[in-house]
Amino acid sequence: MARGLFWLSLLVVFFILAWSGWNEYQKLEAYRQWAENFDQAKYDIYAIIGVKGKEITWGKPGRSIPDTLPKFLLTDVDKIDLLVNDKSVDLGNLPNKGKPVIQFNFSHQDQGSIKIPFTEIDLAAKWVKYLENLRKV
Repeated sequence: MARGLFWLSLLVVFFILAWSGWNEYQKLEAYRQWAENFDQAKYDIYAIIGVKGKEITWGKPGRSIPDTLPKFLLTDVDKIDLLVNDKSVDLGNLPNKGKPVIQFNFSHQDQGSIKIPFTEIDLAAKWVKYLENLRKV
């Protein structure tokens, strides 16, 4: 009986792992198709972001990408900040740990700000530099 319970629990773990892998594959496949329409795109577990010209589209990854994701223009952005643990950081002196977020502050008071989470601080810093250069062009 103990062996049966052991093998049954291993079988349950196997099915959970298989479902998780299939679910992640579906997300990546949906992202791959979505990203084809953009000049530059990023996918991670927290957010997807796509840039086409000066328009930024972003949202949460899922097994299917919705047709209506939030969008905004870089021309409407007043300032782009890299926040780590909700504190602005210098791109030349990045911390090793923390939760990175790119914050877009808009010139219009009614729009407020948009925060897009990232998993890696270095990748978020590269995106801030890329977006700043794109905004200046």
